[in-house]
Amino acid sequence: MKLKLLAFVSFCLVSVFAQARMRALTEISVDLQLDVNTYVSGERVRGVIDVKNLSPDKISVGYPNSRDKLIVEVFRSNDNVQLERSGKPRQFVSEFTLNSNEGLKLEVYLGDHYNLEEVRNYRARAVLVHNNYRFEGGFRTFSVVPGIHIATAKQVFAKHKGKSRRFNILREARNGIEHLFLSAHDEWDNGKIESLGTTDIGAMLRITKPTISILDGGEVVVIHRNGADSFVRSEFWSMPNVLHLRSRILVGDPATAGQARIQELYKREGGIKPVDRPWWKFW
Repeated sequence: MKLKLLAFVSFCLVSVFAQARMRALTEISVDLQLDVNTYVSGERVRGVIDVKNLSPDKISVGYPNSRDKLIVEVFRSNDNVQLERSGKPRQFVSEFTLNSNEGLKLEVYLGDHYNLEEVRNYRARAVLVHNNYRFEGGFRTFSVVPGIHIATAKQVFAKHKGKSRRFNILREARNGIEHLFLSAHDEWDNGKIESLGTTDIGAMLRITKPTISILDGGEVVVIHRNGADSFVRSEFWSMPNVLHLRSRILVGDPATAGQARIQELYKREGGIKPVDRPWWKFW
């Protein structure tokens, strides 16, 4: 009788534990959303992780005494091989705390944690580890493409012999609209190549070929058409150990701007007026 009672109590405890675990699994959720489905090689691959905590527990990630973890796992689509982290491991997101019945959206850059320059298809998901349980989000697929090459420029550093920086202007469709990209790589005479990433400069029109110029002060200027009568001037600051986007401004098309000025004067002056000239007899 005692054995039966002990077995019954054990069964009840296991059932309660299992129900509590299943309830927790449904009360905590993570979901990764990516900005787009296609990225040019070298982009940081930005995403947003949506974390919801409907459990009675408190979730804490990123603090010195935190036991919870929020990570993003990336797999190759064709063979499902999981990618290893690149560089020194660090937190995927900023530290945060979620009390019961709270939610939070967190920005993450997959390219800061994985080498995603290889052209192929990938799958990624967010995973929250809480109380030794894994709460896995759904997979999101994305592709890394090389982009279509437009132009190349090379920067040489006078005080850093053997090192140069190569810039490539690329184009690729994004959400049905063509975008312009600037890709940069450092190159050494010994054959070493280091990627400095790829930047989406913005929507473009192909009716005018984009240009790239490298100035003596380290400025790299890219000009491309983004509208019927407008261009975008993007200026990057490029030094041996620094490369970042300094400014991006909209400039008018000189040709259409001149025409617009003439039309404005024409309307303001009331049209072209005849000029009074004396009549001269030629007979």
